[in-house]
Amino acid sequence: MSAIIDSHSHYIPPEIARHTAFFKVGWSDIDRQLAMMDQNKIERSLLLYPTSDAHLNMDSWSQVCRVYNDGIAIVIKKYPSRFIGAGIIPADDTKAILEELKRFEDLGLKVISLASSYDGIYLDDERFYPVFEFSRKKNLLIHVHPQIMNPIGEERLKDPLLSPVLEYVFDVSACIGRMMMNGIFLNFPEVKFIFAHYGGVLPIVKERFDNTYLMLRKRNFVKDLMKSPGDYFKNLYFDTSGSKSFASLMCALEMVDASHILWGSDDPANQNVPSAIAVVAESSTLSAQQKGMVLAGNLMELLNAR
Repeated sequence: MSAIIDSHSHYIPPEIARHTAFFKVGWSDIDRQLAMMDQNKIERSLLLYPTSDAHLNMDSWSQVCRVYNDGIAIVIKKYPSRFIGAGIIPADDTKAILEELKRFEDLGLKVISLASSYDGIYLDDERFYPVFEFSRKKNLLIHVHPQIMNPIGEERLKDPLLSPVLEYVFDVSACIGRMMMNGIFLNFPEVKFIFAHYGGVLPIVKERFDNTYLMLRKRNFVKDLMKSPGDYFKNLYFDTSGSKSFASLMCALEMVDASHILWGSDDPANQNVPSAIAVVAESSTLSAQQKGMVLAGNLMELLNAR
């Protein structure tokens, strides 16, 4: 089987985990994670922030970022051949964002980990423009993970099962839609965005996006986006986030080609990593070359392009 590089895994430094309601158990055990990787022949893993409530229980977002980014830096320094570090930013303090981003190089962080929204503010907001400009200038990838704190719709439906199943992934889709409508992808074409969970429901509604946009443009009900929504989507990158569904992969392949899909375990949230690997490794649609791209090659190509 092809080499495997995990584009979506999680580790939370204990200093952060103990300030959360959910992530205290199993999310700070790097030995467990290494054992899981060895068992599944995963060579390297990208460590991402899963979003949490830590900022509500610590002094500030800036404090969370400092502790988290320093903690990830320790892990990747200790295991440079096994982990790739993604850092987070203090989204509530625009003056502190660039200062934290400047620390990334010294800490060895190669990816910017963003949430799909922050307190209902999506990534099309102007406060994030310096992040995109920094990403463009330094050629850093941006990974967008679902926001779990006050995601879209939670004011109407808050449920321990329905919120993570529906609202988390809907928040990613809403984020992509707003970024498209407000010119982020048009104005920052060099920035490589990776969205978790196949972009939420995006693969399912891509055709509706294109058809509805065409219909509304004819009646001048929507602004000119310069190209169809689908043309924007095919230039984005999406990770599988531990999906064990062959149908989901097929649906994503109708939206983008295999060079824009990255395999991810979503460990430790996903408890069945072998089945998530099998979706790609046993796909009858992907060629052997494409399987290698999805399982490892695409992420490494993006990282090596820095």
